[in-house]
Amino acid sequence: MTLVTQLRHALSSGPGADTVLLTGDHVDHDPLPSALTQAAVLVPVTDRAEPGVILTRRTDTMTRHAGQIAFPGGRVDPGDADAIAAALREAEEEIALPRDAVRVVGEADRYRTVTGFEVTPVIGVVPPDLVFTPNPAEVAAVFEVPLGFLLDSGNHVEASVEWQGRNRHYYEILWGGHRIWGATAAMIVNLSRRLRWNA
Repeated sequence: MTLVTQLRHALSSGPGADTVLLTGDHVDHDPLPSALTQAAVLVPVTDRAEPGVILTRRTDTMTRHAGQIAFPGGRVDPGDADAIAAALREAEEEIALPRDAVRVVGEADRYRTVTGFEVTPVIGVVPPDLVFTPNPAEVAAVFEVPLGFLLDSGNHVEASVEWQGRNRHYYEILWGGHRIWGATAAMIVNLSRRLRWNA
């Protein structure tokens, strides 16, 4: 089974909505905002014998999520046809990933954040060893993490912190000096559960 076929099968079937993390950041008893802003991220999986996932580190000067690890992505703009178009546009803008270099597999489970975003992860397969050019206003670094490491539940660490008077639970994944946490880690956990369900 090819990588694309395996990923496509995992996205088209799998666990029901009640078994994945659809409400944001593991918040205890926190209502979702009444209006959610649509956003999309690209999950670029490298097509190699041992696939990897391309991630970015945001610049320290950004007003939101400064210095955090993220997938390329952002809001769905009015000019975007859909979440897939938004994810491809954002990846091109942030790291100069050509849209025509991405074989889109499909959309993964949407992730709703307590900050009012509903994020659609778009899974795409990209050629190995592409040269990326980070947009210096948004991206400080681009790096690749082995897909197998990210999807291994043994690397998914549950943590919690008190924030705004509430106990908030989240996942984090540590790799090569990078701390992947929050929404990015939760979307990885969701994908991991889908792939395990289809194993």
